Amino acid sequence: MEKSLLENNSLILVGRVADDKKFSHEIYDEKFYTFNLSVARLSGNTDLIPITISERLFKDDDLAIGKQIKIEGQFRSYNTYENEKNRLYLTVFVKEFELLEEQDEDIDSKDELTNEISLIGYICKPPIYRQTPFGREISDILIAVNRAYNKSDYIPCIAWGRNARFCSKMEVGTEIKVTGRIQSRSYEKKHEDGTVEERVAYEVSISNLELVDNDEATENLENADVVEENNETTEEN
Repeated sequence: MEKSLLENNSLILVGRVADDKKFSHEIYDEKFYTFNLSVARLSGNTDLIPITISERLFKDDDLAIGKQIKIEGQFRSYNTYENEKNRLYLTVFVKEFELLEEQDEDIDSKDELTNEISLIGYICKPPIYRQTPFGREISDILIAVNRAYNKSDYIPCIAWGRNARFCSKMEVGTEIKVTGRIQSRSYEKKHEDGTVEERVAYEVSISNLELVDNDEATENLENADVVEENNETTEEN
């Protein structure tokens, strides 16, 4: 049965506006803005997730720093060209926006922990399986998720433990469904001239992974325009 393209890529986030919005671009007289959303983890840490939103979905006061908001949308990727190299830029594209009322201090736990994403796509490069010095198993996966107008989003994902072993031998073209959360992670990028650049990587931390039964899983992947320099992954903090 043919799946809806909207079902291929869906997410819900609840968090707080972390910085001032910035103008991003304009399409057919519709302006788009970007900002970072701070989403809490159970550990007490936070993920700073880049957001792209249309001017039609909010009023200026809605995106004041510290405001608690709920977002429904998709995790998307775009190719950017920086320093003579292609890079994969990731952002949450907002489809539904809701300003949440402030809650009592003792209700601050569950609602601010909403970070859920579901993706259906194709493995578009061989998974990279590794173990940490402490023996934790990890697989880095890049999946292509179909979007409208014959476009695709390339989403870096990371699997742990049994899921890491399960997907480590999957072939390019395998269609999978993953659920999990979006996470951000700071790392250092060492350049050939010896300089070090601080960067932030974004990826989907997989909580559940399953194969999709589809005989055409390998179709049209040979010519996929995959960015080689994607977000490098290391062990989750």
